[in-house]
Amino acid sequence: MTLNPPTPSSEWYADSGAGSHMTADTGKLSTISPPSQFTPSSIIVGNGALLPVTATGSQIFSLPHRNLVLKNVLVSPNIIKNLISIRRFTTDNNCSIEFDPFGLSVKDLHTRNVIARCNSSGDLYPFYAPSNSSTSTSAFIAAPTSLWHRRLGHLGRDAMSKLISSSVISCNKDDTDRICHACQLGRHARLPFSSSSSRAAHKFDLIHCDLWTSPIVSVSGYKYYLVILDDCSHYLWTFPLRLKSETSSTLSNFFVYIRTQFDTTIKSVQCDNGREFDNSQARTFFLSHGVALRMSCPYTSQQNGKAEHSLRTINNILRSLLFQASLPPAYWVEALHTATYLVNRLPTKTLAFSTPYSALYSTQPSYDHLKVFGCACYPNISSTAPHKLAPRSSLCVFLGCSSKHKGYRCLELQSNRIIISRHVIFDESFFLFSNMSTTPMAPSALDFLTDDDDHDLTASVPGARFVHAGPSIPSATHTVHGALPPEAAPVPPSLGPWSPGPGAAAPVHPAQAVASSAPSTSSPVPTGAAAPVHPAQAVASSAPSTSSPVPTGAAALVHSAQVTASGTTPTAPPSTTGPAAPDASDRLLLAEPAVQLPLGRLPSLRSPMRTPCAHAAR
Repeated sequence: MTLNPPTPSSEWYADSGAGSHMTADTGKLSTISPPSQFTPSSIIVGNGALLPVTATGSQIFSLPHRNLVLKNVLVSPNIIKNLISIRRFTTDNNCSIEFDPFGLSVKDLHTRNVIARCNSSGDLYPFYAPSNSSTSTSAFIAAPTSLWHRRLGHLGRDAMSKLISSSVISCNKDDTDRICHACQLGRHARLPFSSSSSRAAHKFDLIHCDLWTSPIVSVSGYKYYLVILDDCSHYLWTFPLRLKSETSSTLSNFFVYIRTQFDTTIKSVQCDNGREFDNSQARTFFLSHGVALRMSCPYTSQQNGKAEHSLRTINNILRSLLFQASLPPAYWVEALHTATYLVNRLPTKTLAFSTPYSALYSTQPSYDHLKVFGCACYPNISSTAPHKLAPRSSLCVFLGCSSKHKGYRCLELQSNRIIISRHVIFDESFFLFSNMSTTPMAPSALDFLTDDDDHDLTASVPGARFVHAGPSIPSATHTVHGALPPEAAPVPPSLGPWSPGPGAAAPVHPAQAVASSAPSTSSPVPTGAAAPVHPAQAVASSAPSTSSPVPTGAAALVHSAQVTASGTTPTAPPSTTGPAAPDASDRLLLAEPAVQLPLGRLPSLRSPMRTPCAHAAR
């Protein structure tokens, strides 16, 4: 491989490493003389080679304001570039040379006025003389970049550099580092955020907190939920709240819980600038416990990014669970508990695809007990059955695992009670709520789970319908089991025995096969309503039915065991005024007063108040 020598150039180039001016072309000099005894005999180049000097001379550049001269120029035929010694040039002409990314400027040493301007688009800084007066004015008398910046409508740095390098405009000074006041007012943008991969070294050295507001009040009267994330283990806790003012007390109780359960203290709290965190009560609590409070800047949620990301993850799962089970949006708290339970048992990239549960408790979580949220289930109720011929189970909706029991929470729609039991059979392919309305729930019904806060709390839920939950109470005042605090938002009244509304189909298992072709002597079922039947039920008898008419507004949950050997269907309760008064044997199963509600405003299911529930035998 050989290197081709560079071609000689006719331009002069400024060189701060040259001790003298030098050229190979005597035609570029205005005066020429043979070397004197004071003239160097040779030029030493970078590789140590010696280039002989054959003559000396001088060159004068004529400029509009003054002339610039090159004295004692050494002539050597082997020189490739014509070099100007910066040291000699500034000394002989009493001037200074300033270099910038776009070229060089020659300035008077005393007045600091620009004498000449030479733009550069290559790797070197050329110095050239003007060809005529017009060229002199445009090429040497130029404006600084800040002036061109204002002339061109506050042009950006990259576009300005492009214009200067293409010699479209001429600049004699690069002062783009100066802050433009007009640009700050008219073009100011938010600074970028750098991603953070740091983690606390120990558990509960730092927790992240945030509060999420729902525009839809839950069936249990909740409007907010507080999310707390441990920075070390990434374990997540969520706490539904009725009022923002409950945030401080919830945090205080959480501190006590961590100290008792994990024998450690929380050292730092990261939260946003909300008043639920930045108030006198919270500050006094943090100061008295030696906790460092770190808040994000106003309107800068990115500084509380881990809590914000946790909210998005929880809401994504929550939304999916509600759509999967066709549950009304008012059941978002029930889905919240299940979403939190699942997130802590899912691998995360932050922990190298380990789970927050294993990071906190140092043991692997179990997945054997997990079931599909919102599916049909059959809890055992034999311990509370009114008599020996009563059903031993009931068709319910699975609402997740109980946090206080080693069992499942099952919602019985017929009596609106929560049954907590470990003896539960699940049908994970069937969802009762999917058949409770004539049309599927609109996707916009869950828009409240997005980050937008512009929602009408009084607007009806899209896709929702009214469900007759037993006989209506004529009084405008509804009795709710358990008293609410006076400052709490009103909790929707509870449901009584469930029945489909006019024109709506009752939930029917998809495997139901009705094959009877004989005439029936029973009264017709209300139009659009069908009794929810277990999938194993098959009415194959051709004998006429002798059952009593099904009362309007009531739905009978028929188990396969109710099909008699003769093929006749058990009769429905004859009463149309609601359930019969319970005796002493089923007081634990007593449901709350029945009222008429839309699906979007269903009753309390999981509340810290006393909620009537049946604890089946374990």
